[in-house]
Amino acid sequence: MSPNTITLPAAADFHLHLRQDEMMRMVTPMVSKGGVSLAYIMPNLQPPISNTEQALTYKKELEQLAPNVTFYMTLYLSPELTVDEIRKAAKAGVAGVKSYPRGVTTNSDGGIENYEIYYPIFKAMEEEKMVLNLHGEIPSDPESDICVMNAEERFLPQLEKLHKAFPNLKIVLEHATSKAAVDMVKSLGDTVGCTITVHHLKLIVDDWAGQAHHFCKPVAKYPHDRQALQEVVTSGHPRFFLGTDSAPHPSHTKETAHAHAGVFTTPLVFPYLANIFETLGCLDKLENFACHFGKKFYGLSQKPEFENATVTLEKTETDVVPNQFHISEDGTPSSYGAVVPFWAGKPLGWKITKHF
Repeated sequence: MSPNTITLPAAADFHLHLRQDEMMRMVTPMVSKGGVSLAYIMPNLQPPISNTEQALTYKKELEQLAPNVTFYMTLYLSPELTVDEIRKAAKAGVAGVKSYPRGVTTNSDGGIENYEIYYPIFKAMEEEKMVLNLHGEIPSDPESDICVMNAEERFLPQLEKLHKAFPNLKIVLEHATSKAAVDMVKSLGDTVGCTITVHHLKLIVDDWAGQAHHFCKPVAKYPHDRQALQEVVTSGHPRFFLGTDSAPHPSHTKETAHAHAGVFTTPLVFPYLANIFETLGCLDKLENFACHFGKKFYGLSQKPEFENATVTLEKTETDVVPNQFHISEDGTPSSYGAVVPFWAGKPLGWKITKHF
């Protein structure tokens, strides 16, 4: 391996949005193009994935679009979810349940407001070895001095409470954005993990304020928060791993007075990461973060035929991030519009030359 070439195992993305309909048909084949061969899929569709049959139907659609990717499905935590459904889902291979606080992000209007009413669900999940995935924010409340900049930190006592109530339940705090979140996860037991996105390793509040295509939930925070994320991946902590939270939206829904929350990184996951980890001086930490730590925490594996899949990246001075991706199966302009990716128009420094 030369300094200008890297060959790594295919990546595992433990937080991914693939949407529905034409958007799904455009985005899903891009998963492997970004170097990812295992994808953990979020359930916040319209309507949300709330039972086993819906999860399996959605999985089948995704597998037809990307047969070389191993998909793991999740259910949406809601009052309709029962203990019996948890046991049924576990038997069918559904890997986790995702919790969204009400109204904090895309398609979260059916989110929860009180965790204690779900304790029987969490107990069943603990017994069935399913994972609880937490969108770690609480809704903004001006009277309580809560806004997007501290919504994650104010949520963290709830994470600690859930861990103490269910110490054997695997819990993942999703898409951490703050030093407080990093410190909390590190302080808890081995059953608590944390995903970190591509974009949160680069962005701070100045990068999304007034820049719609960098706006996501949870929002990027202060420089010291970004530094904490960078330091924990640089250290190689095994309970912090890749979850891109790549979330495509048509550009006309981003470039508006009420921009939809989400950053799109799916087509270029490994090149983005190689750039970031090289800049941080820890390219040797990339493999564990992107390929191994998440699978070990979850206890999940890829399809046998792709277990040894690899991706080769090379340094490049010419490749730049495309300005947009058209929402169509063949990549041509259509009435559905286009999606603007992270770092659109900027040089990447790395490109994938060999896919699995």
